[in-house]
Amino acid sequence: MAAVTREPGETPQRDEAVSTPASVASGFADPGPLGLAAFAGTTFYLSTVNAGLLPKSVEAGVFGLAFFYGGLAQLLAGMWEFVKGNTFGALAFSSYGAFWLSFWYLVSHLPKDLAKASAGDINKALGTYLLVWTIFTAYMFLASMRTSGAIMAVFLLLTLTFLFLCIGAYSASSGMSKVGGWLGLLTALAAWYASFAGVFNSTAKRDVMPTMPRT
Repeated sequence: MAAVTREPGETPQRDEAVSTPASVASGFADPGPLGLAAFAGTTFYLSTVNAGLLPKSVEAGVFGLAFFYGGLAQLLAGMWEFVKGNTFGALAFSSYGAFWLSFWYLVSHLPKDLAKASAGDINKALGTYLLVWTIFTAYMFLASMRTSGAIMAVFLLLTLTFLFLCIGAYSASSGMSKVGGWLGLLTALAAWYASFAGVFNSTAKRDVMPTMPRT
């Protein structure tokens, strides 16, 4: 996800929120594949736990990914998108980088910070936390409609993922949380594809892997 280069004096077009690899500005690598890969890898691990493929007891295994890859790497990708003038990519990667850093802090400090809270209140707190990200992701999905089909798929699936995880937290329903976990796995696969398409097309110097850019 990078800014489109234009000739001096040329009027920006509405569909320049996210660029294709061929339109990346000269001298700057596209940070999009990095941000997407970091998001996909961290989401995949956590979603295997949420879907019940891995036991809850190993959830802490995601902390390293959440802090360094999903968190810091995405945050850096977001900063580079700011430099390249890509508002959509800058907001998305910076925000989800911050999400993974906040997730790392929340889960690692939850037992101490909420020691006096009841189980029901903790569920409400987690549900509200997830609701914040559901709302943000929903309007980012609307904005993604002017990017590409690949990015739209990521944000649609991610919106549904947060929604079901939010419902699962509020209602203490493991079934809803598992649905969110499976949707998270699909989200990770979609993000990996978008990342792969970005780096492969950039390396090939032409659009080989389709991303269905919007016009």
